[in-house]
Amino acid sequence: MTDSQLILSIAILGGTGKEGKGLAYRWARANYRVLIGSRTAEKAVTAANEIRELLGEEVSVTGLSNPEAAKEANIVVLTVPYSAHHDTLESVKDELKGKILIDVTVPLVPPKVATVQMPAAGSAAQEAKEIVGEGVQVCAAFQNISHEHLLDNADVECDVLVTGTSKEARAETIKLVEAAGLRGWDAGPIENSVVIEGLTSVLIGINKKYGSTHAGIKITGAKRGA
Repeated sequence: MTDSQLILSIAILGGTGKEGKGLAYRWARANYRVLIGSRTAEKAVTAANEIRELLGEEVSVTGLSNPEAAKEANIVVLTVPYSAHHDTLESVKDELKGKILIDVTVPLVPPKVATVQMPAAGSAAQEAKEIVGEGVQVCAAFQNISHEHLLDNADVECDVLVTGTSKEARAETIKLVEAAGLRGWDAGPIENSVVIEGLTSVLIGINKKYGSTHAGIKITGAKRGA
């Protein structure tokens, strides 16, 4: 365990869902301090207990309410359904000042979840930026990773595209992507998140058409560090 891992706390808001628990599992396994947030603290405690049962009591996973988790964390990850996106951000935006927010949300609008449907802001990540205001670095990542990949120890043959409001924030996010056992790519400014979020609907459609559950993307023809 490195000093940075000992210091860094990651809050996962909406961490009781499948994607949130999968990321919590990956980061706890990598020895980060993980704070699972939920609208109901009791649900968060239950999810934290499930992660500890899988990895052992020595890992640092705690269940809290969303505002409590956001307040204690250095980096905040948002994994709520799009229907809860706005209200969750409003409830924690005061706790996000000076921090990095990694938005995993995809603006899926049932029942047509295989059709790209973007909000007026351009993307969920851009919408988050408008809600939280100045003083918060916003990145988008993990939209194209199936939760089925995360809650086990197998290698994941899928890449993660990262957009964000600054090069520095994207670099920090890529560190967490790699800590989760995945390969991350700097995909440029937050405006590019419209493409990444939209790809999720495309992948859902591919899964339905071809009988899969975890279609993903992989970058080819580019060298790491280039």
